[in-house]
Formats: sequence, C-alpha cells, structure tokens
Amino acid sequence: MTRAKERVKPKRVTFHLDELLESRGLTLTELANRVDITLVNLSVLKNNRAKAIRFSTLEALCDVLDCQPGDLMTYE
Repeated sequence: MTRAKERVKPKRVTFHLDELLESRGLTLTELANRVDITLVNLSVLKNNRAKAIRFSTLEALCDVLDCQPGDLMTYE
C-alpha cells in the first residue's frame, strides 16, 4: 500500500469585521454608511467571500474603525 498524501489546506486572507464592529459598538449597516460601501459588498468581506479589495476601501475601513490593515485581516 502507498501512503496517501496529506491534503494541505490553502492559506487565505480572513477578515475580522465582527470583532472590530463589536469592540467599537458599530453595526454592519452603520459601517457601510460611514465607509460608503454597499451593505452587500461589506457582507461579502465580512463573510470572507471577497476575491479582492480596493485600497481606497481598505483605507476607508481602517479610517472608520481606527485600525491598521493587520487588525482588519490576517493571512492564515
């Protein structure tokens, strides 16, 4: 018998909007309004389904949430 190769889970960028919103007392709707992004697009980020993010959106999120990009997302 041959040994099966262990599957390696691919790394991905994960957003931490839930934690940041809770710690700042904001709702997703409030954040969407302050950042001027649709609630649907913000939900895509929150649920880690985004394929890309514009730097202007990232900057606006960091500005409103008073955080650094590394606080908002991680590469795991």
